Amino acid sequence: MRRALFFALGLVVIAAGYRDVGAIVQDKPLGYPNTPMLPDGKWRVHDGTRPQPVVVTPAPATEPPVAAPSDAIVLFDGKDLSKWVDAKGAAARWTVENGAFVVTPRTGDIHTTDQFGDMQLHIEFATPAAVSGDSQGRGNSGIFLMDRYEMQVLDSYRNPTYPDGQAGAVYGQMPPLVNASRPPGQWQTYDITFTAPRFKIGGGSEVVSPARVTILHNGVLVQNNTTLIGSTAHQQVGKYEPHPDAAPIRLQDHGNPVRFRNIWVRKL
Repeated sequence: MRRALFFALGLVVIAAGYRDVGAIVQDKPLGYPNTPMLPDGKWRVHDGTRPQPVVVTPAPATEPPVAAPSDAIVLFDGKDLSKWVDAKGAAARWTVENGAFVVTPRTGDIHTTDQFGDMQLHIEFATPAAVSGDSQGRGNSGIFLMDRYEMQVLDSYRNPTYPDGQAGAVYGQMPPLVNASRPPGQWQTYDITFTAPRFKIGGGSEVVSPARVTILHNGVLVQNNTTLIGSTAHQQVGKYEPHPDAAPIRLQDHGNPVRFRNIWVRKL
């Protein structure tokens, strides 16, 4: 009995001094406590107390990536960024390497030269394999549909953050149904179906029908015909402002060297 007790105490001591590198470690509050309430009246924007999406394990990545369908507009073919520009319309300054391109921090967001409204978008991304930072500081980027509706890109593998800011979220509005993230460094896919908002004919800000989005993250449904409450924003409730029927897709430079590849779109 005494030997068993000493053995058990030894295990407790060892466990107390051991940290699993894959474990979730959270030592600071998530989200913001004083942001505005969302229209549902239940949660604040970036509410850290909102339930964390359940983790599911997706299928392994497909290598090589699946080719675009015959009627798709290929936005990146693995060779150059000729279909992307910076905010001033100059050549995009992100780096192309090994069939992908990578965010060059502090060079700014990049935009497609083409413009889109209703669309089916396929895009693949990989957050850095060498983990640095946590929460929103880890593998952060974003995909802005019509230059204003952000679908969040983040390393959400064992990385707690406010739910409406994790991978697969409509940023600041709707968390993903589940967390389907692969480990950092691995390729991940978004398949996005987007319906643009319709505004009152003849001008004005009246929304006849709001934007809607469906997202598959690594083949797993994470947004199911979700209605957007307006343009996405940080710490603010989104709202609609009239805009053209088509606008560029924008990828965000959030300071992290996230990689992208195999990007194509079909106009709907």
